[in-house]
Amino acid sequence: MFASQISKNIMKLQSLLAAVAFLIPLLSIFPHVVADLDSDRQALLEFANSVPHIRKLNWNLALHICYSWAGVTCNKDGTRVIAIHLPAVGLFGPIPANSIGKLDALKVLSLRANYLNGSLPSDLLSIPSLQSVYLQHNNFSGDIPVSLSPRLGVLDLSFNSFTGKIPTTIKSLSRLSVLNLQFNSLTGEIPSLDTLKLNLLNLSYNMLNGSVPNSLQKFPLSSFVGNSRLCGTPLISCSLNSPSPSPAADSLSPPERPKTVTSKKLSTGTIIAIAVVASSLIFLLVLVISFCCLKKKVSDNTSTIKEKVALANGGRSEKTEDFGSGVPDAEKNKLVFFEGCAYSFNLEDLLRASAEVLGKGSYGTAYKAVLDEATIVVVKRLREVGAAKKEFEQHMEIVGRVGRHPNIVPLRAYYYSKDEKLLVTEYMPAGSLSAALHGNRGIGRTPLDWDTRLKISLGAAKGIAHIHTEGGVKFTHGNIKSSNVLLTRDQDGCISDFGLTPLMNYIPFKYRCAGYRAPEVIETRKGTQKSDVYSFGVLLLEMLTAKSPIPLSGHDEVVDLPRWVRSVVREEWTAEVFDVELLKYQNIEEEMVQMLQIGLACVAKVPDMRPSMGQVVRMIEEIRQPQGETRPSSEDSRSKDSNAHP
Repeated sequence: MFASQISKNIMKLQSLLAAVAFLIPLLSIFPHVVADLDSDRQALLEFANSVPHIRKLNWNLALHICYSWAGVTCNKDGTRVIAIHLPAVGLFGPIPANSIGKLDALKVLSLRANYLNGSLPSDLLSIPSLQSVYLQHNNFSGDIPVSLSPRLGVLDLSFNSFTGKIPTTIKSLSRLSVLNLQFNSLTGEIPSLDTLKLNLLNLSYNMLNGSVPNSLQKFPLSSFVGNSRLCGTPLISCSLNSPSPSPAADSLSPPERPKTVTSKKLSTGTIIAIAVVASSLIFLLVLVISFCCLKKKVSDNTSTIKEKVALANGGRSEKTEDFGSGVPDAEKNKLVFFEGCAYSFNLEDLLRASAEVLGKGSYGTAYKAVLDEATIVVVKRLREVGAAKKEFEQHMEIVGRVGRHPNIVPLRAYYYSKDEKLLVTEYMPAGSLSAALHGNRGIGRTPLDWDTRLKISLGAAKGIAHIHTEGGVKFTHGNIKSSNVLLTRDQDGCISDFGLTPLMNYIPFKYRCAGYRAPEVIETRKGTQKSDVYSFGVLLLEMLTAKSPIPLSGHDEVVDLPRWVRSVVREEWTAEVFDVELLKYQNIEEEMVQMLQIGLACVAKVPDMRPSMGQVVRMIEEIRQPQGETRPSSEDSRSKDSNAHP
């Protein structure tokens, strides 16, 4: 019996050893299953120790990886690294295998605009959790790895030296929306990507051949130019002989085609090919020169901005002034950051960024600049700046100090040169009060309710009052209008574009925001804090009436909004003044009337009769019912009325 028990134990031990022997190779195949924050830390240290870098990364064991390591982002629990952002930090050499590839919780990888080279390790793009990859503007070579994360949504490998074919495994990436492979040396045919839901595709300036797949012919010409052996819509037709070319026809050998037709077609095709090749060679020559001259490099990147603007306008070309075209070589990186700004990009990064025009205002053109998925800013290219550099810089110091307030759009950086003045601010994705009020007012639109309008107005008033208080009695905003009231995600109002008026040359007052100007400003062309109050009063009337004081596309032009409101109030203000979208809410009439009175007080014709912005803030705060009482919404007002206290 004892021998039998020993035999059973031996059999159990053998089974256990067999299980362990089975698991060991699995662990070598799937090393990520045992990964944790310590292994993430070790993998990043291996990367940092193997890849030289110009900028100090401050990656060391004395600092917490999630809160102090530059460019590293962890999940909410602080247990895993989920993003790496190291743009333009001067990384040199190849990425070693078994370093970043070990970060099996990584979602975002941004190493763009460095000096990385060599082949991409196979474990990098195959990280199962990886969603966005930004490796553009490096010098990677070799084939693009075929093993790709199934969760990839963005893959940008542009401006490198990749060779070989486009991996057919890309077809299986059902989440891929952005594929940018421009300016490489890729060869072969373009795989059919009809299973993908691509929003942006750029395969330009490679060595691709064959015809553009039918599923990709919806993309513009700019997605495929610079591939001399590529044909088909939107490029030249693959067959000049037949109106409806087919692969079979293309595969015919020359003897099988009629001699006369062949001769004619070859002649025409040769001319087109020579033209395309010549154009490509000229462009490549310009590109080579541009890599030797930094200014040309910036110019090439600005053309990328034009591409993005055209895409944002449905493929239509649009005449725009690209920011950065006046930046001298000697001042490439003289971007001055305001105190408290945590961004690490430089001017070259900013000029490289993909961008789209947000609008043209009184002081210049505003661009949305996307450096990567976590860094989006607004760049305003200022025009008509009359201040000298020293005066500009001194004024920016004041603007930066005054601008630190929750209801003022955060200022991030500025740049000054003889031909270019840029102001960088935080991007506010919720848009402006103007867009919320006057945007699509048709079916399916969610209008601004009264509570939201009141909150936005109060926030904007607090921002302007802070500017008046902190800047001194002579410091004004000078350009208050609904398009300069931007909204936070919580629908709070923030003031933008302030403090720029003193820097400007004379600006004619017939421009678009003249409807907000106080009468004395139009006459004297000098703004005061009281004229700011007038402009804010016009903004309140705009918020209440949903009528614009300036011409807008698709809306009636209102020449003088304060005068129109006064004329209606004298007769029958209740039904005519307020926005019809507000009339469906119950129990807010008294509050709207109080706000109307505040607006009319602000637009008094005599400046001394207008309240200060501090007083305006207190009056708006008093509109709210006292003692924390809550006002019923339009949905529950009936039930509350039936149960109201006696």
